[in-house]
Amino acid sequence: MSTSAKILTWSSVIAVAALAVWIFIKFFFVYAEGVNEGDINYFQKEGFLFKTYEGKMIQSGLKNSKVQGSIQSNEFHFSVEDEGVAKVLNEGANTGVKLHWKRYLGTLPWRGKSQFIVDSVYVAKRPETAAPAADPAKGLEQLGNDR
Repeated sequence: MSTSAKILTWSSVIAVAALAVWIFIKFFFVYAEGVNEGDINYFQKEGFLFKTYEGKMIQSGLKNSKVQGSIQSNEFHFSVEDEGVAKVLNEGANTGVKLHWKRYLGTLPWRGKSQFIVDSVYVAKRPETAAPAADPAKGLEQLGNDR
């Protein structure tokens, strides 16, 4: 085998290995994991060729750093691969949930449109709210007198 054939062979092997590593890192390596809590805004199965579960969660109560004293909503777009997790999300509509997700650097058509893939769901416990005042007008007067 000549020297140029060896160089071509090794260059091809290195190129294929580099491509395989890049594909693994881009599409299969879990870049980050985390948990988000909020209310499910929508959750649906969509797609032409690959039907995937896509959803959006609203996380409220985050402060806006640009405007003092304001509250803004933060939207979290996600995809779901597992049918069991999708069933739990469909049944838990209009309730607060915690979603455990894995983030990939790239998307695959059969995995979903989002880089965030939810793999488990927990129903979040809402804090107990105080009982409302018997007379709402009286409650407002009490608040106004405290100033």
